[in-house]
Amino acid sequence: MKKKLLGALLSVAMVATLLTGCGSTGSESTSAPAADAPAAEADAPAADAEAAAPAAEANGKKVGVAMPTQSSERWINDGANMKAQLESLGYEVDLQYAEDDVQAQVSQIENMIASGANCLVIASIDSSALVNVEAQAKEAGIPIIAYDRLLMDTDAVSYYATFDNKGVGTAIGKYIEEKKDLANTTETYTIEFFMGSPDDNNAHMLYDGLMEVLQPYLDKGTLVCKSGRTSFDDTCILRWSQETAQQNCENYLTGFYADEDLDICATAFDGFAYGCKAALEGAGYTADNWPLITGQDAELMATKNIISGSQTMSIYKDTRLLAEKCVKMVQAVLEGEEPEINDTEQYNNNVIVVPSYLCTPVAVDKDNYKEIIVDGGYYTEEQLAE
Repeated sequence: MKKKLLGALLSVAMVATLLTGCGSTGSESTSAPAADAPAAEADAPAADAEAAAPAAEANGKKVGVAMPTQSSERWINDGANMKAQLESLGYEVDLQYAEDDVQAQVSQIENMIASGANCLVIASIDSSALVNVEAQAKEAGIPIIAYDRLLMDTDAVSYYATFDNKGVGTAIGKYIEEKKDLANTTETYTIEFFMGSPDDNNAHMLYDGLMEVLQPYLDKGTLVCKSGRTSFDDTCILRWSQETAQQNCENYLTGFYADEDLDICATAFDGFAYGCKAALEGAGYTADNWPLITGQDAELMATKNIISGSQTMSIYKDTRLLAEKCVKMVQAVLEGEEPEINDTEQYNNNVIVVPSYLCTPVAVDKDNYKEIIVDGGYYTEEQLAE
């Protein structure tokens, strides 16, 4: 294991100031630095050919699309793709972003109901706060499709379109396992965890998938978490806050890694990877001792960081595909047909098991990003070179 000194001025007393993963929110933005954040239309991955076709003759039906925030690139892309594809089918679209303000999202959905929406697509901020407004929609006969985040504790949700969230965690865990050859190595590696928001069911499932792979190596001692923070409750970060991830990483480095390198940052989101990158740079890490850093969403900035080497991998989630599957759900529901479903078991929201369509996540790194991301038309070489 490599050694390094962060300097005598680093105080051991900082250990006592470590943030609790869920109890401290920091700033609740998940934004990447603005320089690389794409405009809603310009740098977002293009919708598929069907969505780009001229809009069909208006059918008089309206779809309300409630998205959580524009401070994360992936939600901008999701909203743009959803709107384009729905409009190509002739639907009127009311797309709203709540900027991670729970009450704002409640008000937006109430307004969608009042304005005569025929179907609602909801990517929730905190689904527990939406139970009453979802009941209003059900009473009004408006079907609801949960988008990428399961709507909990309600029977008002009809379907769910998402990626295989446990599979995301499994893919991250297997990537770490393979890159560090954990099954065969005699080395030990230090690791710290940065998990998602406790009010997002996806975060819990991702954690479960990740730890199914990595827990045996923690038990064996091949992986060592010096902070001791390995449970979901200790590692989750409210509202997926990049700033909190950075602050946590800074505190870990100060409190536990003054004499030893941190080898792995197991993060559940590209925004967390940005925060860890900033903390590591501040602590003096260089290419010689840079850790393996994971992520999720394959944002434009994350992909650039993968190319430059400051982030190791991300989970590619093609928002065009997810939007397409959700749009087909909307169309089927509004036309009285059964949508395509491939899971009827995993997603119990404490009231019902929600019929779901799961898209497959893909791990991307420096070796395969061109084949998957560029050749797939998600980003261009020009975007990645800017």
